Amino acid sequence: MLVLESFPVGPLGCNCSIIGCKETGEAAVVDPGGDAEMIIELAEKHGLKIKYLLHTHAHFDHVLGSRNVKEKTGAEICLHKGDQWLYDNLLKQCTMFGFSATDPLPVDHYLDDEEEVKVGNLKASVIHTPGHTPGSLCFALQDKDSILFAGDTLFKHGIGRTDLWGGSFDDIIESISNRLYTLDDSTRVIPGHGGETSIWQEKKGNPFVSA
Repeated sequence: MLVLESFPVGPLGCNCSIIGCKETGEAAVVDPGGDAEMIIELAEKHGLKIKYLLHTHAHFDHVLGSRNVKEKTGAEICLHKGDQWLYDNLLKQCTMFGFSATDPLPVDHYLDDEEEVKVGNLKASVIHTPGHTPGSLCFALQDKDSILFAGDTLFKHGIGRTDLWGGSFDDIIESISNRLYTLDDSTRVIPGHGGETSIWQEKKGNPFVSA
């Protein structure tokens, strides 16, 4: 049985999600962007042990809590190699936006396109969606219903910024059109910021890219 908690964390309200398998007690955290203690306490409340920290990309507001969560749980830090340079420049990113941070811990596992991440009896498929950053990823979870953790690639009636380091408008439109809009229309979408949507809603109403 799936345990799912999504809530805003960190200085920019990044949507962090805890994905847990009730049968095995294993969990993954998508985008631990801050408030590490709250993330850990919520996982413990459900009797879950965090095994993976899955990052949709390496902008500071999506990784600020990773170090503390890893130090207290031993979870593996997972990222696409295309965003290693952003991850390595975490302190510079924070300085640019007026925030502070400590050096990040090393990445434990580099995620590949179409890789499957097993969280107990649950499986999440990795989808490489460059555009917001070169190494941006989405995670598609198949349970009773399909759920997409879209990071900053696809928002409710919006798309991620492409004017930051490594961004590409053409790439993000292609990623959404060819990788995300091929998912089932009923797929629930949990973006990196803001409210939830669905693939169907975005195909019909997204002003940047419609089907």
